[in-house]
Amino acid sequence: MSRFLRAALLLLMLASCGGGGKYAAPRQLDDACAIVRERPHYLRAMKTTERKWGVPIWVQMAVIHQESKFIGNAQTPHRFALGVIPMGRQSTAYGYSQALNGTWEEYQDAQGRRSARRDRIEDATDFMGWYFEETQKRLGIPKTDAENQYLAYHEGRSGFANKSYLGKPWLVEVAAKVGRRAEMYRTQLAGCGRY
Repeated sequence: MSRFLRAALLLLMLASCGGGGKYAAPRQLDDACAIVRERPHYLRAMKTTERKWGVPIWVQMAVIHQESKFIGNAQTPHRFALGVIPMGRQSTAYGYSQALNGTWEEYQDAQGRRSARRDRIEDATDFMGWYFEETQKRLGIPKTDAENQYLAYHEGRSGFANKSYLGKPWLVEVAAKVGRRAEMYRTQLAGCGRY
């Protein structure tokens, strides 16, 4: 075998081992206990957010699952003109919480956290806690109401107040799914001992 071929095979094998690195999703997304066993730092971050902002861990988990499937550097897909010319991403949403640039900057300013990053679980959960707290203050949606908190999160508080989601039956179904997942995670966490 030639040296070039051996080097190419070695490089290919090394590249295949890299598979996603620190931003990869946990393996069992339908099992809250498996998630916190595999990623104990997620649980620590969510507990901190629960203590600080009062947002239950199971609500945080359900929203993160819907937004990014726990992929730390998740981004929206690219848009293409004529099917081939890249036109940028569908939005500026990024990270675990899929926060938009403007909303993230608002959070950074309000909390004095200029170094906070959307691809760091501790910052993403704190952002969600802050956002849900503001939503409860402005719209009266309890932090335990994953479904309506998600609608306000997705549509923005003004959009929720204007009931923009009513024109989006797909979004209403997604929010219901978030509510069901939150309840599933709540039940699982209650029985897994690490909660």
